[in-house]
Amino acid sequence: MDYRRVWQPGGCYFFTVVTHRRQPLFIQKEYIHYLREAFLHIRKKRPFIIDAIVVLPDHLHCIWRLPRNDADYAIRWRLIKHFVSRRINKNHATKVKIWQKRYWEHCVQDENDWQNHMDYIHYNPVKHGYVSSPLEWPYSSFARAVENGHYNKDWGDNIDDEIIQMEFE
Repeated sequence: MDYRRVWQPGGCYFFTVVTHRRQPLFIQKEYIHYLREAFLHIRKKRPFIIDAIVVLPDHLHCIWRLPRNDADYAIRWRLIKHFVSRRINKNHATKVKIWQKRYWEHCVQDENDWQNHMDYIHYNPVKHGYVSSPLEWPYSSFARAVENGHYNKDWGDNIDDEIIQMEFE
């Protein structure tokens, strides 16, 4: 397969990043803490804005906005994955594979596309059966989006079939 990535300086991207063999590594709060540290650390060196994020046991989804003259999300993901892998493997006698080699990205095209991906991210824990409402999932930007007035806290009770049927995993 000849996969080509889209490189848009200042672009807005949706990502799906999956653990190696879908291991449920992020059921461990310590590993989620490492992921948070990685994002904070890398964003200081290579800035980007996180519009939305959800971390599930075996994968995560997020939307990033890159700086105006920067299209290099790949280096950011490489650094984030490396940071988390080093932290996790620091406590193991043998190295553990943490991530799938690749990730899926989509260059967000317009406001409607952005909103659909925001909804997909925030509904994902419900879709997978972890919670009955997006607000119940602690590893998501949904609560922040509610605070910012982007969603009502009961959003997700009657979700549009278009969002439920979206598949980015």
